Amino acid sequence: MLMRKVPVFVPASPWGLRLPQKFLFLLFLSGLVTLCFGALFLLPNSSRLKRLFLAPRTQQPGLEAVAQVAGHPLTREQESPPNPAPAAPAPGEDDPRSQASPRRRKGWLRRTRPTGPREEATAARASSATALRPQEGSISSSFDFNAFRSRLRHPVLGTRADKSKEPQSLVQSQREKIKEMMQFAWQSYKRYAMGKNELRPLTRDGYEGNMFGGLSGATVIDSLDTLYLMELKEEFQEAKAWVEESFHLNVSGEASLFEVNIRYIGGLLSAFYLTGEEVFRIKAIKLGEKLLPAFDTPTGIPKGVVNFKSGSNRSWGWAVAGGSSILAEFGSLHLEFLHLTQLSGNQVFAEKVRNIRKVLRDLDKPFGLYPNFLSPVSGNWMQHHVSVGGLGDSFYEYLIKSWLMSAKTDMEAKDMYYEALEAIETHLLNVSPGGLTYIAEWRGGILDHKMGHLACFSGGMIALGAEDAKEEKRAHYRELAAQITKTCHESYARSDTKLGPEAFWFNSGREAVATQTSESYYILRPEVVESYMYLWRQTHDPIYREWGWEVVMALEKYCRTEAGFSGIQDVYSKVPDHDNKQQTFFLAETLKYLYLLFSEDDMLSLEDWVFNTEAHPLPVSHPDSSGRGGA
Repeated sequence: MLMRKVPVFVPASPWGLRLPQKFLFLLFLSGLVTLCFGALFLLPNSSRLKRLFLAPRTQQPGLEAVAQVAGHPLTREQESPPNPAPAAPAPGEDDPRSQASPRRRKGWLRRTRPTGPREEATAARASSATALRPQEGSISSSFDFNAFRSRLRHPVLGTRADKSKEPQSLVQSQREKIKEMMQFAWQSYKRYAMGKNELRPLTRDGYEGNMFGGLSGATVIDSLDTLYLMELKEEFQEAKAWVEESFHLNVSGEASLFEVNIRYIGGLLSAFYLTGEEVFRIKAIKLGEKLLPAFDTPTGIPKGVVNFKSGSNRSWGWAVAGGSSILAEFGSLHLEFLHLTQLSGNQVFAEKVRNIRKVLRDLDKPFGLYPNFLSPVSGNWMQHHVSVGGLGDSFYEYLIKSWLMSAKTDMEAKDMYYEALEAIETHLLNVSPGGLTYIAEWRGGILDHKMGHLACFSGGMIALGAEDAKEEKRAHYRELAAQITKTCHESYARSDTKLGPEAFWFNSGREAVATQTSESYYILRPEVVESYMYLWRQTHDPIYREWGWEVVMALEKYCRTEAGFSGIQDVYSKVPDHDNKQQTFFLAETLKYLYLLFSEDDMLSLEDWVFNTEAHPLPVSHPDSSGRGGA
């Protein structure tokens, strides 16, 4: 009653507030809600809260490519990208779309599912903050695989006729036999030693060794390009799957810089260039980063051993009192490291090997020769032992191949090669009383009249470089290459097994034979058939295929066991004493060079590819239409 009589009286709200107060309270509450929801949608790290209120968005284009760039296998929900280079008639090629989304990592992909550019940028920054320093911004996908393939002058596997319409020729049947040998070697490895570094065929188990710092699967990596080349599609996919799922780099042992580079990095690089599969590129770059501590020396000349756990380095204990780096080791990084820079965008790899080149270029060489031992601390030669075989060999090989890989623009490599070859010819080259040409070893001016099996690559190397020599020297170098290769064949022909010894001498009336049992073994080495392949491609003289087939038959007779191929202890005994090891380079090199010997010249054409010292093909840097090189 009282409230009705007093017109100015305002009834209270249920909360005891008058109407003006209630209006202000509701206004405040509305602003607070607006602020909270605005923060929810605008703050950069709110993706988890958003999922409480919003229906999941469809996955954005490119996330599959991001996963590939990070080097992780796709989950079951993420379909593998289609083939990037359908023109290549071989297994394992990816879609060029897998090259998209450069500079992204997968670290954030599993934890969140970004819905906007701001979130992607924030997550990418968080991921890169935890990356290794050399890796920052280096694992990009700016490399244009399709453009690279378009610059090749020949199809990777050559121009082949329809086999079903052609009668089987002798050469085809020989090539198929070599392919069967590769298939048998791989299947034996897979059955008894898959994931180990090498197969022991007699005991039918695997062997790890201590050269690779805890890395596994050396045979897998070394076999990838050979399987691809021979179109062993199922076997290639098995190898690729192992790399994706089981090849781990978080190891902590001591590794040989040289062996990891030529086998693992070389094998991964070639597998990428043949297929475009991102997993090979990413693994190669990350493994290359693990090798960089080897270069932490006063001169920049790397030491031979790197500790993957501590990042420390050391020289081999046997290398001149443990204080020297080996010419063939630090001199056989150039090809692979230039390609690591090409595929990563990280200049550190190229800078390391260019510094090695500079140090060697500026050093005084005795009689123009390069000794095998160099101090990484002082930069001085440690011992005047010169060899084109073990300890020196692939340094010379990488000089001429650097020139060729650069599409003949690396003049420094060319000059160093021909200067070194002239010094070798002047001071090391000899002809035996029986007319055999050989390259001796030099110890402070005194010659050891022997050649190692490793030195037999030199016939192929000299043939490869003959075309770009001075015009008046070209015919001479072709003949020299043929004579050296003939000498190496003689070391095979003069054994009872028709396989060559580890080293052979020219003295006391004995020529091209081993003089002691410690040098009479054969461990499935490739250097002789490597030279046969190069000489065949240069001359098409059928003698090289005849000699190559003799090697195939000898391998079958003396080295094939029930569970793989094995080296033998004595090439002068027709009763083989096997060494119980199927070397990784047998699959990477020996069988590959034999297969190429019986193939057309445009299969892995030498116009498009150079082989690293483990026979892994790396592409020549052909210029594009603007004249720029690919590397």
